[in-house]
Amino acid sequence: MDSARGSHEPVLVDEILFWLQCKPGGAYVDCTLGYAGLATRILHHTAPDGILVGIDRDAAALEESRTRLHSVMSRVHLRHGNFSELKTLVAQVGLEQVDGVIFDLGVSSPQLDRPERGFSFRDDGPLDMRMDQREGHTAADLIRDVPETELADLIYQFGEERYSRRIARAIVQARVQCAIGTTRELAAVVERAVPASYRHGRIHCATRTFQALRIAVNRELDVLEPALRDAVDIVAPGGRVCAVSFHSLEDRIVKHTFRALANEPEASVRVLTKKPVIASESERDHNPRSRSAKLRVVERISKESMQ
Repeated sequence: MDSARGSHEPVLVDEILFWLQCKPGGAYVDCTLGYAGLATRILHHTAPDGILVGIDRDAAALEESRTRLHSVMSRVHLRHGNFSELKTLVAQVGLEQVDGVIFDLGVSSPQLDRPERGFSFRDDGPLDMRMDQREGHTAADLIRDVPETELADLIYQFGEERYSRRIARAIVQARVQCAIGTTRELAAVVERAVPASYRHGRIHCATRTFQALRIAVNRELDVLEPALRDAVDIVAPGGRVCAVSFHSLEDRIVKHTFRALANEPEASVRVLTKKPVIASESERDHNPRSRSAKLRVVERISKESMQ
């Protein structure tokens, strides 16, 4: 793999390791393994006999991680799947409880950098956006089939795009003439739909639309709350669940789910981060992706501590 395209620098690594409290011999689950940047650090801190279960929807990422982790594969279990299957995938490796679970949400840099994956409009490529390419429907399928009103609602809800109705109308008009099949074709439709002043903002005017379609194609928000609850279920007392989000929709789900679990009559967790942990100024300067990252953490509490 081209090292430039294969590189991905995880965010808030020191902060995650601090809150996860990795220990030698512990068992940890990385629900969004990606290219094993964080997993490598977890395995270092849990040596010599700590175990890591690495889950990812992206087969290419798993294969790259297998190569990068070859020297410690005796302590690693890789699983191709969605974190919505968390309990099943962890049970497959013979674990009933683990000491910590980490979710690093969103899309990785190598996915964005590969035009054939269709996540970005920086280079032209097929309008795919599937994190797991075993799944059927692509972003091109979605914008071809979804009615205008539903498409507008989707772009507004998942992209928080204020011009969602104009963009949806433009997409529907364009698809009558010719199918929208590539990332640059879609970006061009969005550019024509929005006011001229909006085309020259801090972020590209198509960014929010692409985010919305990616979330919809991969059902990212649908599976997040159940997966967070499953993570809490499999963590041993004293173990922790960490979640890093990159936009307000994800963060809201994480915050509300953790808060709900902590406020139940027989609470299973306590919230350790009253406010989200954010990247230091030096990390934000060094790694622009970290600027929007928010880390929230809960700790599983024992029945005795609830009494």
